[in-house]
Amino acid sequence: MRLACGNYNLLFEKGGVEVRKNGRLLYANKRPMYVTVKTAFAVSEFYDCAYADISASGGKIVARGTLTVPSGSAFAFTDVYETAGAGFKASRNVKVLKAGDDLGFSTKVSLTMAESDDVRDYNCFAPGVWYKQNEFAPDSAMGKDWDNEYFWRMETRYALPLFAMQHIASGEAAALSRWAADATLPTTDIVRSENITDPKCTVGAIGMSRPKSETLNYMYYGYGIRKELETETAGLSIDYVYPGCDGQLPVNNPYAGLDYREKPKAFQRMNHPVAAGFEQNYAVAIHLDHYVGGFQPMMREMWRVTYDRLRDKLFEVDNERHYRNGMNILNRYTRAYGDSYGLPFACQLPDMDISSVSFQFGFVGQQPGIGYQLLRYGDKENVPEAYEKGVGVIDFWARTAMTESGLPRMCYNPTLQGFEPYPHYIRMLADGVEAILDAYLYMRGKGDERPAWLAFCQRTADWLVGVQNEDGSYYRAYHADSSIRMDSRSNTPSVIRFLVQFYLVSGDERYKTAALRAGQWSYDHNYRNLEYRGGTCDNADIQDKEAGIYALFGFLALYDLTGEARWLEGAIGAADYTETWTYAWTFPVRAPWPKHPFNHFSISGQSIITIGGGADVYMAACSYTYYRLYVITGDEHYLDFAEFIHNNTRQSTDADGSIGYAMPGLGHESGNFASQTLQSHYHWLPWCTYVEVDPSSRLYDTFGGYEISDAQKLLPEERAKRNRIYDAFMKKA
Repeated sequence: MRLACGNYNLLFEKGGVEVRKNGRLLYANKRPMYVTVKTAFAVSEFYDCAYADISASGGKIVARGTLTVPSGSAFAFTDVYETAGAGFKASRNVKVLKAGDDLGFSTKVSLTMAESDDVRDYNCFAPGVWYKQNEFAPDSAMGKDWDNEYFWRMETRYALPLFAMQHIASGEAAALSRWAADATLPTTDIVRSENITDPKCTVGAIGMSRPKSETLNYMYYGYGIRKELETETAGLSIDYVYPGCDGQLPVNNPYAGLDYREKPKAFQRMNHPVAAGFEQNYAVAIHLDHYVGGFQPMMREMWRVTYDRLRDKLFEVDNERHYRNGMNILNRYTRAYGDSYGLPFACQLPDMDISSVSFQFGFVGQQPGIGYQLLRYGDKENVPEAYEKGVGVIDFWARTAMTESGLPRMCYNPTLQGFEPYPHYIRMLADGVEAILDAYLYMRGKGDERPAWLAFCQRTADWLVGVQNEDGSYYRAYHADSSIRMDSRSNTPSVIRFLVQFYLVSGDERYKTAALRAGQWSYDHNYRNLEYRGGTCDNADIQDKEAGIYALFGFLALYDLTGEARWLEGAIGAADYTETWTYAWTFPVRAPWPKHPFNHFSISGQSIITIGGGADVYMAACSYTYYRLYVITGDEHYLDFAEFIHNNTRQSTDADGSIGYAMPGLGHESGNFASQTLQSHYHWLPWCTYVEVDPSSRLYDTFGGYEISDAQKLLPEERAKRNRIYDAFMKKA
């Protein structure tokens, strides 16, 4: 018996499953019925066996059998396989027929890799968690220790519940993903431990494993408990485990003087109860394909196939109203602090209790960016207070932030009436100086020359030309005297767009040359090598989302300037990578505070910050850019994704005023909700509102509306004309 999808055949023989392509064995599972039991000793033992009965009916294959473990616990399996969409679907029912002396159990759907059982022979993809061989991930991440036997994470940690393995030499790839976004809340009045049983857990784990025929449980201090098992292991496999688990993961051993030499690790397992009559029901998608172009086309297609199946519904929001609510927030909290102008660094929700006052040039502070938005809004909407505050913010930075070297200072403290000792990150530099240039051009368009603002931008542009490395790159951060503060070069794309735009303003070829040289370095390293790291200034130089965002901004600016295909290729590559950090699916999350949007709305639209980190709304900054990419490419997926992040990012805010925050439109900075209980500082930072109003204002200025659906009403040729934004930019200049 067999099922066929394209060139791939799913074969059922001798109680097992094989995947063959043109007769060649790629993946297999001789004993598909697999159970891990949590014994009376709270140690996990695993057992497997072949199906006892396989039959075909209505285009589906139904496989059944009973697995009895040494304790006497018996589990009846019914697995239904079928072709579905671009792959196969496996639906599983497991029923506990008899309860022995066991405390819990989990089951697994898996396929063993026939081509190699060496994990180093594969590139892996788990959205927001694993890219290639995770070489740019922190040491605590999954995939950093190749000696591990288990590489499993709870699927709620993934932007989509998807894990893919690609054999590097052959290009063959296999992916497992949860079939439907139908997870429910787990038990909320217990605390997860090393090996917990929860009948309400409906979340799985996805990853790969290469286990020994031994138990593996870690004590609370990181010591592994191992006992030999009779179960024969098959090698390296891609796995969906239900309910889920997190492990193996390294831990920092907090205990001194312990008498063992192994690396301390953690392995947190979830179990269902071994109770007669208890049933598991879950379904998994299996997607198989071959990619001659390596990792990036595999990542792109596996993401899109799963996105199309699991993408959450669009959040209903009035984006013009949301924009105006955001501008009201920025206007309300921008004020004079002595001789300086700015917004608080942080305010606690729900009442906006100001907890810290400090101004950052970009990143989480976005002070000049907010200044530009305020003066633009105040002028266009006849709100003199907003206009005056916006001008005040830009004037303050242009007047005080410049150093002798030409490198602006990054962090001002009005209490000190001076600047804090903060690294000069080029990513933060780009945020602020771009906004000052925007403000200069806006005022110039009104006939109001601001030469001090232009001079500030020119000194910064000259500094960038002067410190650029021979290979076109820039360092991640500098000292005020231009000496190197952090020597990673992966943030080079951050300053490309500013250099392009200052070239358009000045006509000076030096800035264009610097932008092109930085672009070439970024093309070779960020795009081709997926070296998107260090984009978030308050994290280590590790793989993250915002490095991808700024590469997208930079490559698209170069394409807008030159029309060269390689820059569009780089922009598409950065866009495809960056969107995979966005929670496109949803699952229920409980917030511990009564006034919080996640108790009412979905978490979809939030995006993972760094590998191993929480999630925030920074993808809101990209809706305008993804829409522009759609207009250029005609790729309908970018249109869908642009609208998705333009709407669903609003779900962490009091979008309609119903949550009870101090002002409608407010939202929290970030949080971690992989456990389905939100952990967060529960505070607002200025960037949270800025990244929502900025793309909305640009969408309006370019396409004449606050909704992407408004832009879609334009004729295609009119959209394309308006999308040539540097035509208008050059006229302004």
